Amino acid sequence: MLRKILVTVCICVISATTFAQEGTTSPYSFYGIGSLKFKGTAENRMMGGLSVYSDSIHLNMQNPAGLARLQLTNFTIGASHKYSSQKSDEGSTDAATTSLDYIAVGLPMGKFGASFGLIPYTSVGYKLISDGDLFNTSYTGDGGLNRAFVALAYSITPEFSAGVDVNYNFGEINNTALITSANGEFQYATRERNESDLSGINYTVGLAYQKLLENNLQIMGSLTYTPETNLGSTNFREISSVFVSPTTGAQGTVFSEEIVVGDTNFDFPSQFTVGGGIGAPKNWFVGLEYTNQKTSNFTNRTFEIDNVEFKDAAKYRLGGFYIPNYNGIGRYWQRVVYRGGMRYEGTGLVVNGEDINEFGISFGVGLPSGKLFTNINLGVEFGSRGTTNSGLIKEDFFNTFLSLSLNDRWFEKRYYD
Repeated sequence: MLRKILVTVCICVISATTFAQEGTTSPYSFYGIGSLKFKGTAENRMMGGLSVYSDSIHLNMQNPAGLARLQLTNFTIGASHKYSSQKSDEGSTDAATTSLDYIAVGLPMGKFGASFGLIPYTSVGYKLISDGDLFNTSYTGDGGLNRAFVALAYSITPEFSAGVDVNYNFGEINNTALITSANGEFQYATRERNESDLSGINYTVGLAYQKLLENNLQIMGSLTYTPETNLGSTNFREISSVFVSPTTGAQGTVFSEEIVVGDTNFDFPSQFTVGGGIGAPKNWFVGLEYTNQKTSNFTNRTFEIDNVEFKDAAKYRLGGFYIPNYNGIGRYWQRVVYRGGMRYEGTGLVVNGEDINEFGISFGVGLPSGKLFTNINLGVEFGSRGTTNSGLIKEDFFNTFLSLSLNDRWFEKRYYD
C-alpha cells in the first residue's frame, strides 16, 4: 500500500517539472494571465464540460464534493491535441498544439474521499504582428499558470456530500515586443521583454446531492464556489537593442538594460457554478449547468492595454451520456459509454468593444478496458471563439482528447495472507 502511494506521489512530482504550459496558440491569450484551461477530465469535456454528474469509478475535479462517492482508488491522466484556424479581415493561418491536461489520483476512505494532482490553469502562446509606415512590431508570449491541488470530501448523508479543494497556483508568463524599422532605415531593433513569476493559493468549496426516485430515476444537483483569489507577481523587464538577421530572423543582443518594475498583487475573480440533472443509474443521464465569474473585478499584471476591458462572464453547459447495457457480458459495444454535450461561454474579455465568446459541441466514448471498471476515453470537440468584427480574429478549432481512468482497490481488508 505505502509503495503504491509513494510511486503515485513521485509521478505527480516528476510531472510538475515537465508540465507543458504552452497549450494554446490563441491571440486572446495575450490578455490577462492567458486563456483559461478546462478544469476537469476528458469525460467531462465530452459532455460539454458538465460537472454535476459524479459516480463511484471516475474522478470529479470540478466539484470536490463528488469525491465522497468514490468506491475505488482512481488514477487518471489526460492529454489533448488542438487544431485551430485563425481568420481576420486580412488573412488566415493555421496552428496546432498538443498538451498534457491533468494527472490526478482519487482515494475513497469510507465516508471520506480525497484527491490530489496537477492541472494547467491558464495558458499563454501567441505571435502577433503589427505593421506601420515607419515601424513594425511583433508580439510573442508563452508560459502559463499551473495548479497543484489537494481535495477532501465528506458524505454527510447517503444523499448529500460536501467538499473543499485547496490549490497552489504557480507559473511564469513571458511577453516580448520586438520593434523593427519598416523601411530598413535603422540598423538595430528594440526589444522589450516582460517576465512575471506568479504564485498564490485559492480554494473551492462544493456541495453535491443525489436522490433515487420512483421508476428507477435519479436526480443530481451540485453547487461550487471559488472566492476571489489574490495572486502575487514578481516582475522583470528588460529593454535591449538587438540585431535581427534579415535571412533567419535570429537576434543578437547589442545592448540591454534591466528596468526596475515593482512586484505586484492582483485579484483573480470569484466564480460560482450551479447545476442539476436527471437520469437512470448506469443507463443514461442529462444535465444542465450555469457558471458566473466576476471577471469585471479582474486586474492586469504590470501593464494596461487600450481598448480592452473585462466584464462578468457567464457560461452555459448541456450534456449527458448513454450506456445501452451496463451488464452486457459478451457484448462489448453494449457496455460502452456514449457521451455528448454543448457549451456557450462568455470569456468576460471585451476587445475593441466586441465580446469574445466561445461555443463548442463535443462527443466521445468511454471504452471498458481491463478489470475494476478501468476505461479509456476518446473524444472530439468542434467550436469557435472570437469574431472578425472590429479588426479582430476568429478561431475555429477542432479538439481531440484522450484519457485513461484506472481503478484499483488500495484499502481492501485481507482475510487471508
